[in-house]
Amino acid sequence: MAFELNKVVPWGRNLEEYKSMFNLSNFELDKRIISFGDGPASFNAEMTKLGKSVLSIDPIYQFSKTDLQYRISETKDIVIEQTRKNLDNFKWEKIHDVHHLEEIRMKAMKNYIEDFVIGKLDGRYLYHELPYKTEIADSSFDIGLSSHFLILYSLLGIDFHLKSITEMLRLCREIRIFPLLNLNVQKSEVLDDILSYFKSDYELSIVKVDYEFQKNANEMLVIRHK
Repeated sequence: MAFELNKVVPWGRNLEEYKSMFNLSNFELDKRIISFGDGPASFNAEMTKLGKSVLSIDPIYQFSKTDLQYRISETKDIVIEQTRKNLDNFKWEKIHDVHHLEEIRMKAMKNYIEDFVIGKLDGRYLYHELPYKTEIADSSFDIGLSSHFLILYSLLGIDFHLKSITEMLRLCREIRIFPLLNLNVQKSEVLDDILSYFKSDYELSIVKVDYEFQKNANEMLVIRHK
């Protein structure tokens, strides 16, 4: 089935959020990083400006800058309204209120849009859809990231998650996935099965992070090659 942009709700986060979500140290930012399901985050754009290397992968990268701008404009009010209806699900500390949230997200997505064309030409934004295998060589990256995609979207099913994580581990020495909750802000239904599946062949740990916007969403899963 073809991937359809009109079913996507783009929502981008920035470099500071990535550093907090994944406990990324300044030393680790200099490593070879690939980010899966990166969407309209400004992580790649900001890292590139700092002279660092990131490959972002997402099926939305098949679309044009104009199409992506339109979809962001079309859906952002929907996301903000949903957030207003569920204020109690969030911790309003570093992000002060809904207006501040909109400001942060729109700035991140603006930075992404401004970088997208040149980034795609440079090969920093790669159109690809998990769980399918990429053409990238094994062990090409030190760290693989998944922000607000794997584990969060538990309705994609355990088979999707196991195949996607297997592909990430083929490419990376270590992967980090955040958050470990589902869309209802509860423990994800696929988490235990993921832990059980990978525990015999990899080192697994659940690590508390310095980021909590959704209440209780302050842990990441780390999977490393032994």
